[in-house]
Amino acid sequence: MNIVFLEAGNLGDDMKLDRFFELGDVAVYSQTEESQIAERIALADAVLVNKLPMNEATLKDAAFLKYIGVTATGTNNIDFQYTKSRGITVTNVAGYSTDVVAQHTFAMTLYLLENLRYYDDYVKSGEYCRSKSFCHMDRRFRELAGKTWGIIGLGAIGKRVAQIAETFGCRVIYCSPSGRNNNTDYRKVAFEELLETSDIVSVHTPLTEKTYHMMDYDAFCRMKPDAIFINVARGPLVDEKGLAKALHRGKIAAVGLDVLEHEPMDKDCPLRKFHDSDRLLITPHIAWTAVEARTRLLDEVWMNLEAFRNGEERNVCQK
Repeated sequence: MNIVFLEAGNLGDDMKLDRFFELGDVAVYSQTEESQIAERIALADAVLVNKLPMNEATLKDAAFLKYIGVTATGTNNIDFQYTKSRGITVTNVAGYSTDVVAQHTFAMTLYLLENLRYYDDYVKSGEYCRSKSFCHMDRRFRELAGKTWGIIGLGAIGKRVAQIAETFGCRVIYCSPSGRNNNTDYRKVAFEELLETSDIVSVHTPLTEKTYHMMDYDAFCRMKPDAIFINVARGPLVDEKGLAKALHRGKIAAVGLDVLEHEPMDKDCPLRKFHDSDRLLITPHIAWTAVEARTRLLDEVWMNLEAFRNGEERNVCQK
């Protein structure tokens, strides 16, 4: 097989690709521009890709292509109608980052809840050395215990977040944008009730036509003014103009985002103008990137490709 990695850099330079050379001739590109795809995969039998679009425009000249391995869970970049018409097998990897994405959800929540940016700056600025009291508490914060944690999308990650939230003493409720989830371990509510009654809202649902911009200005206005909102799912679930407006008007206390509408961040992103790190925390899509999670991911990518080479189906996407 001729195998092409188009975005190997997205896996991290600490991940070793040696084993893939056992499966065929391998070309490794750290990053690829959309305009470079056609040339780089012209002779490829198998392409390993993360976010780049896989559609007729990028694939039509790849006459030998039989396999696309997505090095992620999301497959929004795949035109399945076209790949099916060509008989191209598509695989992805699910479940490799459940624990660390849940971990990052709580890291962001606790950072915002306890005003840790403010207190870290207070100490490092030297103000604590000049204090007449052993304790400085100008920024009040609350306990998680007893609070209502609302989860939008109770899949594998949502369930893990629910379990941890219960450990902190939270009451967990959830809504299912797809309508397919009816988990009896937690109370299912309407989207509007979840927003209106939750002290923390975290999003763990896929991006679909139905969920696109589901968190707009009106949605943020429905939330408690002292609530915290966390998005570690997909950036376009949030209308960033609406969120910026809600933050400026004090409609929501604090927001943590690991994903944005455009990644890397667009220089015109409306959230760039909001500089209060006590109320807005943005990380550059790192929730999934723990070393252990990326190792599991690469193991699965390799096993998917090996299975395909051996004529077996493994993690084949059916969309």
